[in-house]
Amino acid sequence: MTETRDAIFMQQALSQAHNAWALGEVPVGAVVVKDGEVVATGFNQPIGTHDPTAHAEIMALRAAANILGNYRLPGCELFVTLEPCAMCSGAMMHARLARVVYGAPDPKTGACGSVVNLFEQEKLNHHTEVLGGVLADECSTLLKRFFAERRRAAQKLIDQATGTTRD
Repeated sequence: MTETRDAIFMQQALSQAHNAWALGEVPVGAVVVKDGEVVATGFNQPIGTHDPTAHAEIMALRAAANILGNYRLPGCELFVTLEPCAMCSGAMMHARLARVVYGAPDPKTGACGSVVNLFEQEKLNHHTEVLGGVLADECSTLLKRFFAERRRAAQKLIDQATGTTRD
């Protein structure tokens, strides 16, 4: 039951990731859930907003805190398509989330075990349950497609500038 429930919310996070892609942002999406209901959503927007903190998770946490009228989000879960970075993980702990569920691992900046695991730091005063790998293939594929498309577009510009033709 939990596995199916997690997949449903991760699908909603994937939908948010498509919103980011549509704006030319790295396609990462997030959903905050409380008592089985979506409270808030978010997607990556740092480029368009000129805000380095405008990650999907932060956008969803801000919206949820505003909707619930509290900077603390006890009993809430956050579903995100990519393993959170250190900034987002810190914000999640400060928000007192009960649970974080992510899709694809992030071998470059992941703070849930890929690079570091902030959630396992015993000295911290709040501990959030973390589950990774939910719809990991779908989440990873979306990111790979996005970056492949960007590389093709960049190569096309180079080819146009140099007069190169490709078969």
